[in-house]
Amino acid sequence: MRMKNLILITGTSCVGKTTTSTKLVKLLPNCVFLDGDWCWYADPWTVTDETKRMAEKNMSFLLNSFLDCSVYENVIFSWILRNDSMIDMVLSWLKNKDYKLHKFSLICSENALKSRYQNDIDNNLRESGKLEAILQGLHNHFVEMDTIKIDTSDITPEQAANIIYDHIY
Repeated sequence: MRMKNLILITGTSCVGKTTTSTKLVKLLPNCVFLDGDWCWYADPWTVTDETKRMAEKNMSFLLNSFLDCSVYENVIFSWILRNDSMIDMVLSWLKNKDYKLHKFSLICSENALKSRYQNDIDNNLRESGKLEAILQGLHNHFVEMDTIKIDTSDITPEQAANIIYDHIY
């Protein structure tokens, strides 16, 4: 049996992590995709120490389950991991260390991010008022990380998924 691939995809909001991951899961053989946001999506969205611990336990359980399952050869995990220590935290949750790690940060221009954010607001997918924090994250976090950078400003999610695929296979 071939060694599993653990594919981490990070970046700020609106950069295309989820859409790219859903395209990538179709390209990779025997693949499963976990979006970290799914592990604590709630209404109301309440961020406390308790809910953070709960979300981490949920992500840890699912990632370990996917890595332990013999059916899956490729495990994609997408979430806003703002720095290398957050990636280290996720990796520390894993019991099974028998995988090849691939780390990608999706980045884009400020204009592309603003346009995507406004499009999401227009389609009732996001609330207004958070753009400045998202732009700050783009500038302060993901560009400096020890990851392969993919600029999604002028490419489709399918193209971004193909770039990731080419790095893995």
